[in-house]
Amino acid sequence: MTVREILKMGDPRLLRVAEPVREFDTPELHALIADMFDTMHAANGAGLAAPQIGVNLQLVIYGFKNNARYPDAPQVPETVLINPVLTPITQEKEDGFEGCLSVPGLRGSVARYKKLHYEGVDQYGQAIVRDADDFHARVVQHEVDHLHGILYPMRITDFSKFGYTSVMFPDLDPNDDD
Repeated sequence: MTVREILKMGDPRLLRVAEPVREFDTPELHALIADMFDTMHAANGAGLAAPQIGVNLQLVIYGFKNNARYPDAPQVPETVLINPVLTPITQEKEDGFEGCLSVPGLRGSVARYKKLHYEGVDQYGQAIVRDADDFHARVVQHEVDHLHGILYPMRITDFSKFGYTSVMFPDLDPNDDD
């Protein structure tokens, strides 16, 4: 098990636009993905983007059955998504509180598309084509934002809905560092 360091907001590497993955089904790619899952699980994350561990590639992972950081969220299928393209199915957006492993201890309300279509490939180069809504769609949009150098606080429009998790959501696990 290899848990990598997660970069924190303020690190300029989080602001880069990630490069496409060009080689699939390689030992290096499989090792990177295994490290990402180890890192995400160790941090109780709902998802993780390669740039968050300093790897400038268009690669995100996400998914969980139960997540202590989002106890009311429905499960999201565990997914490896490479070179993703997102297309909103509707222009309807929904506000929801988000946290981020690169922005520990804070949460903020962000408007995201309620339904979207996404495409990409997995680590073997096999096509992934899905429609998602609600929390699943939110997770995908949040993670793909990392590939464009966007952290969720950059999308907040009402800063009265941004603050410390321990203050805004005191019932969440006090040992949870987001």
